Amino acid sequence: MTNRVYNFSAGPAVLPVEVLEEARDNLLSLGDTGVGIMEHSHRGKAFLAVYHETEALCRELAGIPDNYRVLFLQGGASTQFFMVPMNFLPADRTADYLVTGAWSKKAVAEAKRFGAVHVAASSQDRNFCYIPHAASFSDEAVYTHFTSNNTIFGTQFATPPDVAAGMLVCDMSSDIFSRPIDVKKYGLIYAGAQKNLGPSGVTLVIIRDDWIERGPDDIPTMLQYRTHAENESMFNTPPTFGIYIMGLIFKWIKAQGGLSAMGEHNRDKAGILYDYIDHSNLFSGTADLDSRSQMNVTFVTGDADVDARFVSQAEVAGFSGLKGHRSVGGMRASLYNAFPQAGVKALIEFMQRFEAEQG
Repeated sequence: MTNRVYNFSAGPAVLPVEVLEEARDNLLSLGDTGVGIMEHSHRGKAFLAVYHETEALCRELAGIPDNYRVLFLQGGASTQFFMVPMNFLPADRTADYLVTGAWSKKAVAEAKRFGAVHVAASSQDRNFCYIPHAASFSDEAVYTHFTSNNTIFGTQFATPPDVAAGMLVCDMSSDIFSRPIDVKKYGLIYAGAQKNLGPSGVTLVIIRDDWIERGPDDIPTMLQYRTHAENESMFNTPPTFGIYIMGLIFKWIKAQGGLSAMGEHNRDKAGILYDYIDHSNLFSGTADLDSRSQMNVTFVTGDADVDARFVSQAEVAGFSGLKGHRSVGGMRASLYNAFPQAGVKALIEFMQRFEAEQG
């Protein structure tokens, strides 16, 4: 079998080996059905059992109340960027947006197609290296949208913002289920699966019942949340394999101790890497101390040529996906749920050797 390297990719990202092994075993036959998981009809008993177990586990892990629907959609977070305002932002109303990175900027651009957008806070003045401490919220905003974790710039909200009006909408694509969530604070949560929940191709949406019915009924059928809520996400053929993997991930998270244990594990992983970076004479972090992400650790040497040499040598040594986004440069170590602490320690040892070689 090919040796697996340490995968620091920002997404699609590392998955638990035991999940991959179980999925491999079920590719030819799901249990004793004689039909592989990717071959089962989404209307058949075998897949419906998978679907209902996946939803139940999702609700259990996050403590999702009964007055919220769990949807498994397609189109990624990028579709939610316009689907949210299409459903909830009338032309004569305003929505507040917190702009803390590239993805929230894209969400703003889509929302402006439907109604007024008020940027309540932004960290663009310093290339998104921090989470704003204050915001100027509108008095009558329909909703407030924010991105909980910023993969490119390595920042993360420690807690959700307190809003005075409307509902709270969150793009949790890169930190969902990495720590406990108080779902009751939100009207809508969405997240692409490809970082903490499974393969690309599935978008998890958690939406409160009363908001489902607020959406207009004269927009395209597939872009109405009620369509998916009324059909168990099966108005059309859903991404069955992705939903199946998501269910295995939920089982794995539960076996690790749930979201509280996951949060502790992720804090510990990120903490030891940040501690090394903070004491290094070569490497330095790019995000402000109080805004640092537990999912994406961004760092530089201060010399683009040295950064490139580090990434190249790291790849050869078995550390994949460390090159930072072009907007920040340097390096980015993505430490999602399934990334092992042993990999962080191995990276630190490599960084120590590299630093010593620089004289």
